[in-house]
Amino acid sequence: ADPLPQLVPTRLLYSSCSTERTLQCSCSFHGIPTPSVQWWMEGSLVDENNPDGDLQVTSTITAPWANSTISLAEKPKKSTKLLCKGKNQSGTHALSILLIPRKSPSSSKTFINGLIHGIVYGTIATALMFLCFSPLIMKYIRMKLTKEVAAIKAENNPTVRPSQEAKMPLKPEEPGKSTISSSSENQILKKQNKRTDD
Repeated sequence: ADPLPQLVPTRLLYSSCSTERTLQCSCSFHGIPTPSVQWWMEGSLVDENNPDGDLQVTSTITAPWANSTISLAEKPKKSTKLLCKGKNQSGTHALSILLIPRKSPSSSKTFINGLIHGIVYGTIATALMFLCFSPLIMKYIRMKLTKEVAAIKAENNPTVRPSQEAKMPLKPEEPGKSTISSSSENQILKKQNKRTDD
């Protein structure tokens, strides 16, 4: 009798995804006995005999290899999770694939055009606001300059200072320095002056 073949656990040896015409993903498993392959999409098992034309699964078995391909008629519009799983009596091996849709060139072009239009309209609006408010700003600046010039002229005008000084109160004499003379003392001083004149 022939010896029984040695069991080999399932191993994923090759995988690929292509988006040339339709979206296709392939997985190749190796193992003894030959693995069976299943595809899962968003947690749901995809049947090879799926009547829905959007998903098609094709498998080719050449012991000890098992190759399987899934085809999507339309590219997913949102992120989609695929899972290809190969298993035999000795083990299971799986590969998770995340499909992320690409942004079409038209959408990016539309975004750029919108951005350019927004910048142009914003610039025009800013210029119009500046033109509307510039007279008020100039009027405010002129009023401020007029007040400053008037204040400087008032400080440098000599006619203002005497009037201000006239309003200032006279400084009182210091106490203890006032002199009071009686009439008799005034007469004595007059006589002394006459004698010196003679």
